[in-house]
Amino acid sequence: MASNSAEVAGVAQRVREGMADGVLSFPLTSFGDDGGLDLAAYRAYLTDQLATAPGAVFPACGTGEFFSLDEDEYRAVVRATVEVADGRLPVVAGIGYGWAQALRFARIAEEVGADALLVLPHYLVGAPQDGLVEQLRRIADGTRLPLIAYQRGQVAFSVDGLRRIAEIPTVIGLKDGHSDLDRLQRLTLSAPEDFLFFNGAATAEIQARAYATVGVPAYSSAVHAFAPEIANAFFTALRDGNDAVVTVLLREFYVPLVELRDRVPGYAVSLVKAAARLRGLPVGPVRAPLTDPGPTDLADLEKVLDHGLSLVGAVRRSA
Repeated sequence: MASNSAEVAGVAQRVREGMADGVLSFPLTSFGDDGGLDLAAYRAYLTDQLATAPGAVFPACGTGEFFSLDEDEYRAVVRATVEVADGRLPVVAGIGYGWAQALRFARIAEEVGADALLVLPHYLVGAPQDGLVEQLRRIADGTRLPLIAYQRGQVAFSVDGLRRIAEIPTVIGLKDGHSDLDRLQRLTLSAPEDFLFFNGAATAEIQARAYATVGVPAYSSAVHAFAPEIANAFFTALRDGNDAVVTVLLREFYVPLVELRDRVPGYAVSLVKAAARLRGLPVGPVRAPLTDPGPTDLADLEKVLDHGLSLVGAVRRSA
């Protein structure tokens, strides 16, 4: 499918400017107690999120439980995001599975007005570099929207693979979740100058300083989904070189949060949603196969959250 090079460049520039000015927001998807999509709650939650000035918004990605959405729900979530964002910042929707299914989601996102797509790691199997490159080519051939590749799990690009995907006209960037800084430095040095790179590590702030040393200062923030005050304070301190504030936030909030996150598989999303509920945000429960935290972990999360908010002069709004 033909793409307009000027449109692609324009979207890339908007994302570049946004990631220099704020964290990248990956909103939660709101479900009701019955497990169904609660679109009104999602709109209310997203309105609050966007009022905190993120650099770009990435709906229906990992934090948004893309893997649990059917196509109708996906359409509703992305359309609502586009409408709430109202052109104020780029909307980059998640797509995934194999290339054929990814294209079904891509066409939905294009139809409802998303600006770009984040290509989540494909389903289940490992693949050689030729296959990883062809996967992106197939998707690029089927949508006019710019693509950001996400390497994590079974997806890891070599220097040659990175060069090849960067030659695809609509591939504008790479989100990295491997945290292999040696490999990442080689990738950044081999990429075109205008190619975008993002830190996509779990609880990315933990490694934000290290990523910045290899030329990747932009990052996604799961904390922004429930405590934008903390996420924005960290971003500002990191950008301004205020190492004292960065260190305090890491030591007293982010590290305890990560230690709690590591207790149970899936807590990278479940704890984020639980923390949002502790703040009275209308996000509801997670969907299976994820599980919501039990009473002990929830009590520990409440302590970590309250202390983190106190560090930046904010308070928790009760549910």
